[in-house]
Amino acid sequence: MRAAVRAVASAASGMTFTPRGAGNPPAVRQDQVKPDQRRSAGVFAGADRAGSGPVLFEAVLLDRDGTLVEDVPYNGDPEKVRPVAGARAALDRLRAAGLRLGVVSNQSGLARGYFSVRQMRAVHARIEELLGPFDTWRVCPHDDAAGCGCRKPAPGLVHAAAADLGTVASRCVLVGDIGRDVGAALAAGAAGVLVPTPVTRAEEVAAAPWVAADLPGAVAEILRRQAAIVPVSAPWPQPSARPVRRGRRGGTVLVVRSDSAGDVLVTGPAIRAVAHSADRVVLLCGPRGQAAAELLPGVDEVVAHPLPWIDPDPGPVDADGMRALTARLAAVGADEALVFTSFHQSPLPLALLLRMAGVPRIAAISDDYPGSLLDVRHRVPPGVPEPERALSLAAAAGHGLAPGDQPTLRLAAGVGPPPVRLGASGYVVLHPGSAASSRAIPADVAVGIARALGEAGHRVVVTGGPDERDLTAEVAAAAGGVDLGGRTGLADLAGVVARAGAVVVGNTGPAHLAAAYGVPVVSLFAPTVPFGQWGPYRVPTVRLGDAAAPCRDTRAATCPVPGHPCLAGIDPEEVVEALRSLGVPAATATVAPAPTEYAAPTATVHGTTTAGAVAVPVTGGSGR
Repeated sequence: MRAAVRAVASAASGMTFTPRGAGNPPAVRQDQVKPDQRRSAGVFAGADRAGSGPVLFEAVLLDRDGTLVEDVPYNGDPEKVRPVAGARAALDRLRAAGLRLGVVSNQSGLARGYFSVRQMRAVHARIEELLGPFDTWRVCPHDDAAGCGCRKPAPGLVHAAAADLGTVASRCVLVGDIGRDVGAALAAGAAGVLVPTPVTRAEEVAAAPWVAADLPGAVAEILRRQAAIVPVSAPWPQPSARPVRRGRRGGTVLVVRSDSAGDVLVTGPAIRAVAHSADRVVLLCGPRGQAAAELLPGVDEVVAHPLPWIDPDPGPVDADGMRALTARLAAVGADEALVFTSFHQSPLPLALLLRMAGVPRIAAISDDYPGSLLDVRHRVPPGVPEPERALSLAAAAGHGLAPGDQPTLRLAAGVGPPPVRLGASGYVVLHPGSAASSRAIPADVAVGIARALGEAGHRVVVTGGPDERDLTAEVAAAAGGVDLGGRTGLADLAGVVARAGAVVVGNTGPAHLAAAYGVPVVSLFAPTVPFGQWGPYRVPTVRLGDAAAPCRDTRAATCPVPGHPCLAGIDPEEVVEALRSLGVPAATATVAPAPTEYAAPTATVHGTTTAGAVAVPVTGGSGR
């Protein structure tokens, strides 16, 4: 298998790389899925061994220079290959866990004539001699001037390597040392891990969703995250000090996720895991999340009630209201409860009410000492994406996704068409507002983006809430687009997003709707909360904005810095370019010619031989 894949990936007659504008390779069937995983070392025994069921990752892709081996500028000499510390042992852990491995590398030295294909292949042979075999090598031989779809941060290499390995990009994780690597991963819909080196810029570290100190650390966290969604076989204390209403697993499970629509949407995979092993699932949410709760598969009943320790603008605690809530929870007749929270929220106030309501088994994530309020006290390290954080709690309580289900966002079938005729699918949704003004796109920036999208030939649909109608009207007028401000409920908005070619949005609910439908996202993400936890999940994404702005990690609902600097500096042309890199066509857009795989020292790059290519300064000593 490995030899065949290598032969295809390296043949001189060659395949073409994925060009800009091309779609994802076809998804692998479930009966082709080979690797599986158990809980990782340091957390659970048997970490590098496998168990069956859905997995986060089927393959790990790695950058070459600075990630696997020390960065020697434009190296064509095998004798200069020096692996980074701990690389062989880390890679062997991945191989032992059943994960397929590939290398994705920019090598502009080929275009510049600094080394030949033969020399490069000799370097690769030396790397495999020192680090063990890789299942595919994918190299971009071009420089930036070529405008190809394979040079990172374009996603072509990631899609091509995933196809070589029999999977898709969303089931891969890419480890690299500069922003181009992470950008390529995100644009393909893969997870991206940044392992900084002295050449990594500070702004690249700030923008990365996942940062590891070194390659062994990145591998350890990959395996830990992979293991964390595998359900434990005996989660509840045995013997139980509290009676269980039914004498078997199943019964009624109460799941809790209070907060906004986006918070409820990202809890969807965990709720589906619970539904797989429960007879009945009741979801307790806040009024702001009720519409999202009604869109989730696996939910049999929704109970909406405000929780004053969660709501961002709470009223005073009302004793009668708390007694009424406790009585309502008792009436559910739950055999167990899972309290899902964000990383900065406490489950303990509700756990107390659940105890008073007679719920015999309660699980939650809690850093605070829970006393007798929790039967399963789960802990999650910082930085884990919110969908995985919730799914890991479900697994700790013994609930796993059904065979064939995947840890992605998903909505129930049957979401209707848009509320108005929007023409053919493929338009760009621009959603400038947010319930938290700190995360909204500044009005002048949104207007500039709309105008640039219209001029580039995109059809633009502008969405927003009833209190944003003036804003959406102004933005839509700039693009000559359709204004849906105040005209969509959440289910209607889901119908609009489902037919979009892409969504341009801040950190707010439509980004998660897009992720649920696999619609690419241009994320204008205010860094008030971590991008790695709240960014669009497992969907092709380009992040724009200043990730190191002073509002970073403040969790502020209102912008704490005059002028909204994290988003105010976005150039509208950056959004147009982001859509192009995501392969979203416009009516007047053209697709760049497909670049060829490296085949000979004088490979043609857009009509120019590599010997005549224009040198373009780039970050990284190897012209990566």
